[in-house]
Amino acid sequence: MHGWIGLWGAILGLIFGTAGVWLNHRAVLKLPMSQQRLNAQLALPDPAPTGAKEMAAWLQTALNQDGPPNTMRIEPAKPVAWTDKDKYAAGSVADFDAARAPALMQPERWVFGFGGPHEAIQAEYWRGNRSVGITTTSNGFVATLANLHKGVGMPVAWILLVDTLAGSLIFLSISGVALWMLTHRRRRVGLVIFGTSVALTLGLIFAQF
Repeated sequence: MHGWIGLWGAILGLIFGTAGVWLNHRAVLKLPMSQQRLNAQLALPDPAPTGAKEMAAWLQTALNQDGPPNTMRIEPAKPVAWTDKDKYAAGSVADFDAARAPALMQPERWVFGFGGPHEAIQAEYWRGNRSVGITTTSNGFVATLANLHKGVGMPVAWILLVDTLAGSLIFLSISGVALWMLTHRRRRVGLVIFGTSVALTLGLIFAQF
């Protein structure tokens, strides 16, 4: 059973292992992740979509996407505090009244995410504008592997498949220790190695809290 489970997760383990090593050392060793970003503005049709769902459907067609957006975020309108009201603190009454003027309102913001691990498209729309901001990110090989590792732009089926890999790793860890205990006589040495690994792992984790 240990061997069969290992075969099931072999290719996924290779993908996740390669991406994991790269992500783990990227910040320290300054490892590059090739990406190209392109910014553009897409004019709205006339009449413009009135709701977020209508906007998502129109963007799917306008951007030639096979499916609906992977993510859709709606940020409600909110007041924006005056950035220069502090300069009125010692001023005249008129200046003081100006400082107490109602805050500006930031319009509602819609953000849509399309694409997959190789290419990601983000569409940003501020309600009331006549265009949508489009940011297209094209990823290189390593960046694509990293997105597969993180599940960026992947369907639910991929997430469930990765869950089977996680379950396989749990099983392999437990069965590997059990097989070692059953087939090796020098158990004390094995327990020392296992205990050292556990202590080192937990120590490094809790040292960050």
